[in-house]
Amino acid sequence: MSTQNVATAETFNYRVVRQFAFMTVIWGIIGMGVGVLIAAQLIWPDLNLPEYFTFGRLRPVHTNMVIFGFGGCALFATSYYVVQRTCHTRLFGGILAEITFWGWQIGLTGILVTLPLGITSGKEYAESEWLLDIAITVVWVIYAIVFFGTLAIRKVKHIYVSNWFYGAFILTIAILHLGNNAELPWSLLKSYSAYAGVQDAMVQWWYGHNAVGFFLTTSFLGMMYYFVPKQSGRPIFSYRLSIVHFWALAFTYMWAGPHHLLHTSLPDWTQSLGMTFSLILLAPSWGGMVNGILTLSGAWYKLRTDPILKFLVVALSFYGMATFEGSMMSIRTVNALSHYTEWTIAHVHSGSLGWVAMISFGSLYYMIPRLWGRDSMFSKRLVEIHFWVATIGVVLYIASMWVAGVMEGLMWRAIDNDGNLTYQFIQAVTAKHVLYIIRFLGGACFLGGVIIMLVNVIATIRSGKAVNPDVPAPVADKVAA
Repeated sequence: MSTQNVATAETFNYRVVRQFAFMTVIWGIIGMGVGVLIAAQLIWPDLNLPEYFTFGRLRPVHTNMVIFGFGGCALFATSYYVVQRTCHTRLFGGILAEITFWGWQIGLTGILVTLPLGITSGKEYAESEWLLDIAITVVWVIYAIVFFGTLAIRKVKHIYVSNWFYGAFILTIAILHLGNNAELPWSLLKSYSAYAGVQDAMVQWWYGHNAVGFFLTTSFLGMMYYFVPKQSGRPIFSYRLSIVHFWALAFTYMWAGPHHLLHTSLPDWTQSLGMTFSLILLAPSWGGMVNGILTLSGAWYKLRTDPILKFLVVALSFYGMATFEGSMMSIRTVNALSHYTEWTIAHVHSGSLGWVAMISFGSLYYMIPRLWGRDSMFSKRLVEIHFWVATIGVVLYIASMWVAGVMEGLMWRAIDNDGNLTYQFIQAVTAKHVLYIIRFLGGACFLGGVIIMLVNVIATIRSGKAVNPDVPAPVADKVAA
């Protein structure tokens, strides 16, 4: 797939990649640690410590730290790494990349502090108030300048497909952030949305689903198209399919948001449009998954001994499963059973833990030794242990929530011969208690895997020597089309 030319005197900015890569693990532990805590709070209510550490205050902390802390730092790290390697040039803008690192960490810290204090806009995945929204916008604009500036000064004519996915993610998230966070500042720490009623809900889920679609799917496909071929030593199965995958996914994802608002006051035609595009979305999603899986043709034997490749392949499997499930859950009759139940939680974590986290782990394990001048991670055995602990954790999590969700939905709609509800709401809650314990154990396993990763990363850093970004580095990757 690639060749290296050690004689080329290009220099890469690995410093900022190292910074983001390390903070990916740190924010992962923080975000997933809060997730395990709130899972415990649902089992043992006494753990809800008033008033700043209740489930209602900590749940948005969990989602923001995992999505924008763990996921965001992983995307900054990998996009900066991939765009330099595939463009054969150093990051554009000099100190601008460093500004994105510190700006992003400051923004995340602001969210971590303000949300437990109840300073929130109340919009899911967009809870930060207007001052933080402005700060995030500034960082994102600088990120776009660095990324697209690097593409502009590339030393090769071709723009590799990973950069198309990263570029679409950067542009789309900018539009979504500005559109959904249009608000009227009321005081230093409070603002009100520019939209009201059903319009506010529609804009929120146009943002919310596309935050999933572009921040947590399209962007991570950029990782897949680079790190799967690199780790397997095989070219992309079909480069033409990867381009079709990109354009079909980028167009279709934008219109699927209304499926979050089925059976609500949203106009019926809008609900139907969201359902239709959600079903169409299955085709490009599975096209990309199949493209990634078939890239391993002729290299499947490597799975026996390569734990990094195991992370990447399992991630692709979860990507295919989660996208199929999402399309099916957008069907009105299925949604009538699944919505507002734990089934939705299972679906979200199938994608976030199975796809996003696993592809991130594999990508980081590929990059980190190269960023600190080693041939491999300090302990391959710990990488293997991390893989199995994480896989067991995500299976326990999603299986328990699938069972809980279907059971819950059936209990809610069960009626007796006289047309009365068979079960009271509290009976459905009580029935889920054991499954909540299994979910907690699964989340704890997954968190334990990230802690193992941190130990391995620190050992790798201490035993290696950081690659100096200011000296010639081997360039780079010529990806076979």
